[in-house]
Amino acid sequence: MPRFVELWIYLSASPLFGLTATLVVYLLAQAASARLGGAPWANPVLWSVLVLASGLLATGVDYPSYFAGAQFIHFLLGPAVVALAWPLWLRRLELRERFGRILLAGLLGGAAACVSAMLLGWAVGLPHDVVLSLAPKSVTAPVAMGISEKIGGIPALSAVFTVLTGMIGALTGKYLFDVMRVATDPEGYAARGFALGTASHGIGAARALQVDAQAGAYAGLALGLQVLLAALLMPLAFRLLAL
Repeated sequence: MPRFVELWIYLSASPLFGLTATLVVYLLAQAASARLGGAPWANPVLWSVLVLASGLLATGVDYPSYFAGAQFIHFLLGPAVVALAWPLWLRRLELRERFGRILLAGLLGGAAACVSAMLLGWAVGLPHDVVLSLAPKSVTAPVAMGISEKIGGIPALSAVFTVLTGMIGALTGKYLFDVMRVATDPEGYAARGFALGTASHGIGAARALQVDAQAGAYAGLALGLQVLLAALLMPLAFRLLAL
């Protein structure tokens, strides 16, 4: 036992602790998800977050110490997002034909996500700055934090809302689409993926990629489109409306 304690103290102080813990936990969660048939509730991202957060709290390891190693994975987030362009390139002719409809769907979907969240916040009596923090919750976290700062929200709170939105979308998307009887043919998967990417950004897109290549491609397209539209239009709209 004393040797184990000494080993743990050494590992927890090492920059490789966060990297090793993240990889091991995610691989175990991914294996469990595969054995369970890829059920939405067995999402490996969700369970990795829960296990890692519980482990850090139980062992007293602070987040900066964990992130000193996990930042190596964080760095790969950029190349991973860029890689989402490859499935879109393979479908470039199809996307060119649908450009107008895709742009309109992105505008309406992003507006619906923003307005519905704010209306719900106002309905339950949340403070004004918290309501504003809800507005960019369907845009990927780094962009959502920047938008939140511009419109008078709380960037850190927007990041939390964004992660929760992505998780909820990844967990419930399949069931909602089934209830709405969205088809599971290529056209149906395109609609499912685009809706999931619009509402649930990167976490939703990752889930779509696990289910179907067509869904993943359109989810990646929706993710990028929402980043562009929200970053350009949301601060402008809030300034004009003086919210």
